[in-house]
Amino acid sequence: MADYYETLGVDRNASDDEIKKAYRKLSRKYHPDIAGPEFEDKFKEVNNAYDVLSNPDKRRMYDSGVDPNNPNSGAGGFSGGFGDMGDVFSTFFGSAFGGGSQGPVPRTQPGRDALASASIDLKTAVFGGTAHVKINTFSLCQECGGSGAQGGAQPVTCPDCHGQGFMQKVVRTMLGQMMTSAPCERCEGHGTIITNPCPSCMGHGRVRATRNVGVTVPAGINDNARLRLANQGEVGEGGGAAGDLYIDVRIRADKQFTRDGDDLHCWIQVPMSWAVLGHTLTIDTFDGPQDVTIPAGCQPEDTVTLKGLGVTNIRNNDERGNLVAHVNVLIPTKLNDSERGLIEQFAASHDADASHVSQASRPQTGQKKSGFFSKLKDALS
Repeated sequence: MADYYETLGVDRNASDDEIKKAYRKLSRKYHPDIAGPEFEDKFKEVNNAYDVLSNPDKRRMYDSGVDPNNPNSGAGGFSGGFGDMGDVFSTFFGSAFGGGSQGPVPRTQPGRDALASASIDLKTAVFGGTAHVKINTFSLCQECGGSGAQGGAQPVTCPDCHGQGFMQKVVRTMLGQMMTSAPCERCEGHGTIITNPCPSCMGHGRVRATRNVGVTVPAGINDNARLRLANQGEVGEGGGAAGDLYIDVRIRADKQFTRDGDDLHCWIQVPMSWAVLGHTLTIDTFDGPQDVTIPAGCQPEDTVTLKGLGVTNIRNNDERGNLVAHVNVLIPTKLNDSERGLIEQFAASHDADASHVSQASRPQTGQKKSGFFSKLKDALS
């Protein structure tokens, strides 16, 4: 027999409130819309456990060794004599052994959590902002305000069960006449009847609707982060409190920048002459145009760092990463005779002492990069 107390993570003497609190926590954790379809079986286990332990009669029956969710389970778990048997009989036969049935089922029930996703651009991730998502879920019925009744009318006491939510009847058994109880069919266990149901929600107090939700995105948020919006999920039956809404945030790829932690990276192409002589140019950033100075003698794969122009630190909004510009030197592939002659003259003067190519399995600390114009000469030869 399944251990429902262990499933919910509560003691065997846990109160109704402790059981309900544990159920809400686990049902949110394992809900397939939130945790994924692979947790569907776990979600069902949690619901089965709550179905038994939240019902006084079923819980008494379970504590006596019989699983009410398993019609094939036996009563071999008895260990306490007739006192335990009395609990079982009271489950089936109610007042014959002094046991009571559960009270009316409340019409107002808490709503479930909902899950949605939002797509933002990289700039919003850098500075924060607001994203908008469209969700389709149960919302409060505006016509009846969640009461389920038309025109503000109040439910009336069920004439069949007189507000108890269950009906009793006498049945014959081998032990004689016994009293059994079952949910009232007329009021469905609520103890009250809505005589004039709201035409919009048909007495449920909620309607399915599509709505737009604004989501505050914190600065520095990471891709695939999940945000929680309290009480923005599904409204419960009878206008019950809404569950939470979880938003999975996706950051779209940017055409100019790549993110690495709190740093941004971009690649800029500069003419050969700028790399040789040095040059100041302007690049676009999320903070607007910024000047970048290419130092004289800049080599391919060199970087220029603009401090404090990266991504906002999500834990300390006063700090930001850096913007790292990677320099890509454009080596011309076609030269006229005059240009070629000038390059050859420079190579003869600058690279005259070059005798071999330095080779290693990886870059070495302090190793000088291979000559820029040596690469140029090889490319043009």
